[in-house]
Amino acid sequence: MEQNEKEPINQTEENTVSNNDQITEETTTENNSENTNQPVNYEAKIAELNDKYLRLYSEFDNYRKRTIKEKSDIIRSGGEDVFKAIMPTIDDFERAIKANETVTEIAPIKEGISLIYHKLKVACTAKGLEPMDTIGKSFDADYMESITSIPAPSEDMKGKVIDEVEKGYKLGDKVIRFAKVVVGS
Repeated sequence: MEQNEKEPINQTEENTVSNNDQITEETTTENNSENTNQPVNYEAKIAELNDKYLRLYSEFDNYRKRTIKEKSDIIRSGGEDVFKAIMPTIDDFERAIKANETVTEIAPIKEGISLIYHKLKVACTAKGLEPMDTIGKSFDADYMESITSIPAPSEDMKGKVIDEVEKGYKLGDKVIRFAKVVVGS
């Protein structure tokens, strides 16, 4: 029985091998017929692909140069808005300096400086600049820089800001100047 079982297996293996030979012969003849009908010019193909590559490279290089130029233009003109908002305040300071040469009373000088300060503060706030309130709050190293620490006047002021030496500012969510503070210990 074992011989009978083996014979059909051998026959199928022989059939499979002969079928594979037929398939390879057919594909070889198909490939040969394609090659004889249309000769492939590899030099022309290479030249065409090289041309496409050079054009793509040039296009990318132009894109890169254009974006670099646009970035530098944006950076250059980015401060323009802020300076345009501050220029009227500078003009006011110049007028105040000229007016102070002939003024004998101090009250108008104080009022003028106060008005100019308010105008500058409003212009900066309109551009997104926000002062940070730190006095009486817990010390936070993300927003504040401790200059020194002094004994706290009361127990509840320990670890909190007692005095502000220099005000801190944020532009949106980004700290652009840390507040310099005195912390109670």
